[in-house]
Amino acid sequence: MFARTQDGTLLAARLLLAAALLPTGILRALNVSGFALTLAGAGVPFPNAAATAAVVVQVFGPLALVLGVLPRITGVALAGFAAATALLLHPFWQFKGPALVAERTLMLADLGLAGGFLIYALAGPGAWSWQGWRAGGAPVPARPAARPAPAKGAAKPGGQRAGGRGPARAAA
Repeated sequence: MFARTQDGTLLAARLLLAAALLPTGILRALNVSGFALTLAGAGVPFPNAAATAAVVVQVFGPLALVLGVLPRITGVALAGFAAATALLLHPFWQFKGPALVAERTLMLADLGLAGGFLIYALAGPGAWSWQGWRAGGAPVPARPAARPAPAKGAAKPGGQRAGGRGPARAAA
């Protein structure tokens, strides 16, 4: 019961995180040159290449996030994108008054998204994802659990004891 609730919550979190980026990514994909002008105004070198790369990340990253494909790579890439967006496009320290408050709020929101993407990279997508489907619906941790060391004298897999001796067999 708890696993189903956890998997549902992870799916909802993935959908919410993707909803924060995908609509803007689609709009930027429809006007890459306008986004490149925005980046050029912010002083980003090679604004056309940067805009194209940002659109690719902002469209395909959320799709990979929703599907649960390559969670570590997707999470870290989207976290880096959100942090870079926060720093490059929302320099609140250059503003005064209400504009300062608005830009600071947008920067902190982007940094919060970066934190959510890092949590996703560490927690994994859950069983209700592409990765979970490939694993047969079993819970999918972000990292395989380490096996505990066998106790001294305990039987090893295959019937061998810790001392290298095989199991005692009855003589026929």
